[in-house]
Amino acid sequence: MAKNIMIQGTMSNVGKSILCAALCRIFRQDGYKTAPFKSQNMALNSFITHDGREMGRAQVVQAEAAGIEPDVRMNPILLKPTTDVGSQVIVNGKVQGNMNAMAYFRKKSDYIPVIKKTYDSLSSEYEIIVIEGAGSPAEINLKQNDIVNMGLAQIVDAPVLLVGDIDRGGVFAQLYGTMSLLETSERQRIKGTIINKFRGDLSVLEPGISMLEELCKVPVAGVIPYLHLDIDDEDSLSERFSDHSQPKLIDIVVIKLPRISNFTDFSPLEHYQNVSLRYVDRIVDFHQPDLIILPGTKNTIADLFWLRQSGLEALILKAASRGTPVFGICGGFQMLGETISDPMQTESSVCSHCPGLGLLNIQTEFKEEKTQTQTKGVISDLNGVFSGLNGLSYQGYEIHMGKSTKPLPLIMNKGNIYGTYIHGIFDLPGISDTIIKALSNEKNYSFDILNTFDLQVHKSRQYDLLAETVRKNLNMDFVYRVLERSV
Repeated sequence: MAKNIMIQGTMSNVGKSILCAALCRIFRQDGYKTAPFKSQNMALNSFITHDGREMGRAQVVQAEAAGIEPDVRMNPILLKPTTDVGSQVIVNGKVQGNMNAMAYFRKKSDYIPVIKKTYDSLSSEYEIIVIEGAGSPAEINLKQNDIVNMGLAQIVDAPVLLVGDIDRGGVFAQLYGTMSLLETSERQRIKGTIINKFRGDLSVLEPGISMLEELCKVPVAGVIPYLHLDIDDEDSLSERFSDHSQPKLIDIVVIKLPRISNFTDFSPLEHYQNVSLRYVDRIVDFHQPDLIILPGTKNTIADLFWLRQSGLEALILKAASRGTPVFGICGGFQMLGETISDPMQTESSVCSHCPGLGLLNIQTEFKEEKTQTQTKGVISDLNGVFSGLNGLSYQGYEIHMGKSTKPLPLIMNKGNIYGTYIHGIFDLPGISDTIIKALSNEKNYSFDILNTFDLQVHKSRQYDLLAETVRKNLNMDFVYRVLERSV
């Protein structure tokens, strides 16, 4: 069975996912067959594996860093919020239905055998398992039947490193307060702490480190600097959403739906000089974009109502009438159609039958079954501004509840309105180039200054830079002693 190590945090968004990815990369570089694991993930960003199962993207990123294929065993339980108090529950990659928070809380312990079985299966095939916790282990109201923090650490007998975020302030209170709220047996599992997202002179921090070590009775294993890397992050906590940069020569607007999902679809469009990719949820920030993207969503009808109430629907329709390209992905594609029906309230209770934006000739009906599949092929039969995509290879995955009018092409288009169910459609080299080049031609700008962007090469470089920085600032000798249980 594999050795393991667990990264827990003092709260959400302290950098657990990225640090786990760093350790996966470092262990891989050091010659170990390594896999990530997170028993329960709550996220709207998800991925479909080669066998048609759904898992959280954070573990996909960690698997990529480890140089292995994403496997649903790395994330046996995925919760996809549908409302403020409920989520779609996915176990071993398959939908189990929707459940409110209290119902899931009561049922959590029933999932322990599933978690243990999938972990043991993964552990039998790898040398090191890097485990990620969720939120904080000191959430008193969630500790009963815990299956993702100290409860999981006990189930799989994992030593823990506790991470705090100094960039938010109060990191010493975070770390010491978390330790103080844990039970004795839980504190004994924590072998060291990590201070993350540090900016400044380390010597200024040293007195605080000494006091923290004295109070917590464990060493500070590292102080990790604030990282400026391009690695996929999670859901609404993403810094991408708070970037209010001004439009550039080519301006792409992604509508920031309240329940936006899989926003990493658009990462390849971020890497061009003089191109802005802006996430917009207010009419005042809309301006006059060169391309409008309607992204995926976990609740298509509810977000369509929001689109109307926000005033953004009217701006999109006005821009489309002028010839501005509009591209819908998954739920965004469904919104572009004529009607959306949900007679069984599979996804929403807002409306059982409502009109879409009417820009594409499709009707969508929601049913209980969910489409989950990987797909690849060659783009064909497009016209309009993006007709240059014809003949290019694509690869991606479908993950949606609604069924639209058939037969559907890979990408449906009507003039400059485009829609597809394929997530990851922009990832392969050449596709994002072609889109940016077409937008440049429309505005008589030269595309020559934009180099071809290879997403996979870029990702690999980013993981290597992440590993290099963390290796320099984390005591890896100590980490290996933790793995060997000699601490």
